[in-house]
Parts: sequence; structure tokens; C-alpha cells
Amino acid sequence: MTNQTVQTQFCQLDQFQVADGSVLQAPRIAYELYGELNAEASNAILLFHALSGSHHAAGINRDIAGVSFWNEELHDGWWNDFIGPGKALDTEKFCIISPNYLGGCYGSTGPASHDPATAKPYGSSFPRVTVGDQARFAAALLDELGVARLHAVVGPSVGGLCALTFSNLFPERTQKVVSVASSYKNTILNRLLLFEQILAIENDPYFNGGDYYEGSSPKLGLALARMISHKTFVHIDAFERRAKREIVQENEMLSWYGVTDPFQSYMLYQGKKFTRRFDANTYLRIVDMWSSYNALNEAKAESAVELFAPSKREGHQFLVFSIDSDFCFYPEEQAELVADLEKAEVPVTHLTVHSDKGHDSFLLEPDLFTPQLKFHLES
Repeated sequence: MTNQTVQTQFCQLDQFQVADGSVLQAPRIAYELYGELNAEASNAILLFHALSGSHHAAGINRDIAGVSFWNEELHDGWWNDFIGPGKALDTEKFCIISPNYLGGCYGSTGPASHDPATAKPYGSSFPRVTVGDQARFAAALLDELGVARLHAVVGPSVGGLCALTFSNLFPERTQKVVSVASSYKNTILNRLLLFEQILAIENDPYFNGGDYYEGSSPKLGLALARMISHKTFVHIDAFERRAKREIVQENEMLSWYGVTDPFQSYMLYQGKKFTRRFDANTYLRIVDMWSSYNALNEAKAESAVELFAPSKREGHQFLVFSIDSDFCFYPEEQAELVADLEKAEVPVTHLTVHSDKGHDSFLLEPDLFTPQLKFHLES
């Protein structure tokens, strides 16, 4: 898929109700397909993306009509080395279905989309969304595509929360579940870091409660939020390798303070770059859904055994990846998930990737994941 040009497709629903009871009229799902569905539509793999990712997971996509945030940084698929003929997600055997989140800014209906009732951007009126909403949104897409039961559901990072919740809410609709560097509940540390990011955006003078589309956007707040999150994606030892020695003073982001440290310069660059490809309201919706996430609550289960009982009944086979240098979803979180799956008597394979790249390893080191992932999906 590396050099193959792909196009975003769209699915229009009549309406969609989110967890808080709000109903969105005529919402749109942006998605891409890699490979072809077989006659029985039984070879589909549903892929959920990470926090700031998109539905564009493989190939080259240079333009999405009406999406102002699409730039060169996004043209190459974020999992190019995993998806394609003979790769971990083998497109000669499977059809990969990759949707953009509800609330997204890459073609799915989100805060920047126009509300049919007002013909203006939703802005602050766009509802909160949950991980369960993302699972139901994806299920609605599968209904439109005629896919009753998946071969597998796969998700890295925040996408792993969605993949797990999909298997909890729709156990009859998948056979295999793959969770990469993820969890099934939130740690206090993560919730604090996410709250810091929410405050960064909320306190930007241009945020205006989320109604900023007719004026200046809250770029400083979004850049700061990204910097707070970025330090959890990269292992601390890798910062020195990534930070360039030259120092750039970002005048539009700083006034009195003069940057003297290459690490500060690197982080400012990362934050500024991010504002060119993402919407602050979308970032808030996804961070909020992550912060409030607990798989037990999403499935209205009292215990882990109850949560995974449907997986036992349906014969799910789990593959859980940990990254030993992960500061975002710590390996202890996957160990807890695996222990609870075992208590519920659900077949699970747990593998730890040894890497010095931290959480980003799942994006950067396909050779560390591909053999096990390919075997799990094809066995």
C-alpha cells in the first residue's frame, strides 16, 4: 500500500444518538478501505486510529474535499508498514476498514461541521462523545457496508480502547481482538495529564467556549496541549536524538522568554506543527472521551469477569501488546487487562515489545510487531 493512491469514502447516516442522549442529524463517517471484501463479507478487519490520527492508515491520500486541516504531514498513511500485500494486515487476505472518529476533523461529522439546523459550525453545541459512541459509530458503518461479523477488530493506543469496547458492546460481531499499547481503564496520572491539556485549550483567549470558527482559533492552547501529550509518546532518552541542536525562537508563541534549550525548541516546534493539522474542538472531544473512559462503565458491567463473559461465550481470541518503555499506557495496564481476561477464561496472548522509542514504537517499528500480529490474524 505504500505508494498506492487511495481516496477517502463517506457514509451518510440518517441520524446518530450519542451517550448523553443528543441526536445528530445526517452525520457523516469518513473512512478508507484497503483490500476487498469477500463474497460473505467475512474477511473484514476494523481498525481504530489513535488520539490525533485519522482514518488514512495506508497508501497516499493527498486531498480530502472540504477538509482544511489536511496537509503534507498526513498524506502518507500512518500504518503504511503494517497494511498491504504480505504485511501484518494482509490486504490479499483481508479488507481493512478504517473510520475517522465521530467528532473528528478529517471528514467525519465534528464540531467544525455545519449543523443542518443552523447551517453554521456546531462549535460548542457539538455533544460530548464516549468511547462507546465510537464503537457504535463504527458499527453503523459496518451495517452500511454489509459486514455482520468481523474477522478482527484492531486498535493501537486510544484506538485500543475503542477496539476493546467494540468487542464488549458487540461481542457477536468479531472473532479476534487486538489491543496495542492500550488499556481498559484510566490511570489517575493519565487523567491529570489529560486535564492539563483540556485546561490549556479552555484558557486560550481565542477559544471562546468552542465558538471560534468565525475568528482566530486557539492555536496557543492547542500547541500547549500537544506539548503536554507529546512528552508521554516519546521515551525520555529519545528526546535527545530527536531534538535538533539549532534553537528556533517561536516569536508568535513567546514574547519575553528566550528559548535557550534545544529540547524547548523541539517541543515548541511539535506544538506549532500540530496546530496546522488539527482542530482544537476535536482534540477536546477525544481527550474528554479518553479521560472519562472505563470499559466497565461503557458496558454497564459490575466486574471484569462480567465484562468479558460475552467474549468467553463468543470465543474471542485476544492479542495484547505492551511496550516496555511506554510512558503513555504503562505495561502494568496491559498486564492488568490480561490478568482479568484470564480470570474470565478468555484466550489471550500477551507480548512485550522491547524498544527505546516509547509509546511511538507502534508507529515506528513494524518489525517488532508484525510477526506476532500476522500470526494472530491468520492462524
